[in-house]
Amino acid sequence: MSEKNMPVLVGVGQVTEREFDVDSSSVLDLMEQAAFKAAEDAGISKASLADLDTLVIVKSFRESTRNSPEALANRIGANRATQWLMPNGGNGPQYLVNRFGEAITNGESQFVMFAGAEAMATARKIVKATGEQPPWQEAASGDPSYLVEDVELSTAHEQQHGLWLAPGFYAMSENARRHQLGHSVEEHQLELGKLFARFTEVAAKNPHAWYPVQRSAAEIATATGTNRYVAWPYTKYMNAMNQINQSAALLLTSVEHARKLGISEDKFIYLHGCSDTREKSILGRKNYYSSEAMRVMAEQVFASGDLGIDDMKHIDFYSCFPSAVAMARDTFGMSVEDPRQLTITGGLPFHGGAGNNYVMNSIAAMVEKVRVDRGSYGLVTANGGYFSKHAAGIYSTNPVEGDWSRTDPASYQKVLDDVPDTLFTESPNGEGTIETYTVLYGRDNKPQQGVVIGRLGELDDPKAERFVAMVDDDSNVLEGMTHVDMIGSKGVASIGDDLNKFSLK
Repeated sequence: MSEKNMPVLVGVGQVTEREFDVDSSSVLDLMEQAAFKAAEDAGISKASLADLDTLVIVKSFRESTRNSPEALANRIGANRATQWLMPNGGNGPQYLVNRFGEAITNGESQFVMFAGAEAMATARKIVKATGEQPPWQEAASGDPSYLVEDVELSTAHEQQHGLWLAPGFYAMSENARRHQLGHSVEEHQLELGKLFARFTEVAAKNPHAWYPVQRSAAEIATATGTNRYVAWPYTKYMNAMNQINQSAALLLTSVEHARKLGISEDKFIYLHGCSDTREKSILGRKNYYSSEAMRVMAEQVFASGDLGIDDMKHIDFYSCFPSAVAMARDTFGMSVEDPRQLTITGGLPFHGGAGNNYVMNSIAAMVEKVRVDRGSYGLVTANGGYFSKHAAGIYSTNPVEGDWSRTDPASYQKVLDDVPDTLFTESPNGEGTIETYTVLYGRDNKPQQGVVIGRLGELDDPKAERFVAMVDDDSNVLEGMTHVDMIGSKGVASIGDDLNKFSLK
């Protein structure tokens, strides 16, 4: 492949603003800072950003202005660039690198910037102090154009029964994993603490981390007044932290254009493999202790890069909750005893998770990591929604041998789509068996509501319809559900006035 079409990352910028008040940085302020840092990192002037042909903004959880791509383009002088908004999903940043790496290869793009941010820490302080939303609106000529369709990642029925709450869904996945592994409740809880204790080791040394504090496994695993349960078995320290002020930006171009810009070769980072997959709907999945879409994503990223997990010296698994990390570790064939760190940032709970944009921070960190450790390979994975959308990329200073290409995701997505959905009903009535579950907690660290995914019949019966239902909010019942493994327990599912109900026998 000619240098004209070989994609390379050449500049990265990260901003973490820990000191903040009502007059601190807005979302656009943070993105602007990250964009200029990316230019500085590449060794080019701010004025060079006027030559961008594409600018993509990852959607914030709280969009602060009508058209954030246009607003950032105005701020950095990239008005000639085609402007896009990437919709909700933590897979977004890696998907962008994959997609526009392909666009550069095909000659459809030449000089691209991605950026994203959250300023929820400042926003929360403004709302608390004034009772008003942040005054961050900027002039816009119209609404932004979405790069891909912005679709709901859960159905109305799933949302109605609490499955739109990320902590609740991932906690249900965690309990399914615990049951599948045969762990006791106490044993598994400590395992979760051990997993994330290693993440705090990394966060404590990361200048960009929101919480640069090392914590013990017991401290993370034990529910206390300051570390309450959010969705059992997850404590606060096991949850992604999005109430932060963070941003990141990336510059992607071709080797040829990088040389024209005068960018030093020691800045070049090559994408050696990539993949993108989608999972079935929440209630249509095969099970909740594994992910078929993650499995195919893992296979394809290595197949496309002609590499394997043993070649990866640096790893950043998406880490919104422990189940996301552990499932990735298992899917990629790594043992619990593997000495390699599973994060290079400290992860979303400790580094901070800038909404949909966290992986842009992890890619930026990976670029910095492999630039120093030249010749090594780094793996970044990304996850959007409820294990709904997956993406992965492999990075190195080593040039790609021969041609680089992105395998059409539709070619392997078809394998996933062709598998029939698990049967489910929105109107369950009769005896059911718990497939997985969680208990949602209030800020007082007391159980408030139980959520059950079950089958009308036996768990090993493929014809048994799946359902979701709420458990009666009897505090004694809910508390009891957190002390023993309830998967496989029987009860009666019924249609309530507003929500499906499940009563334990």
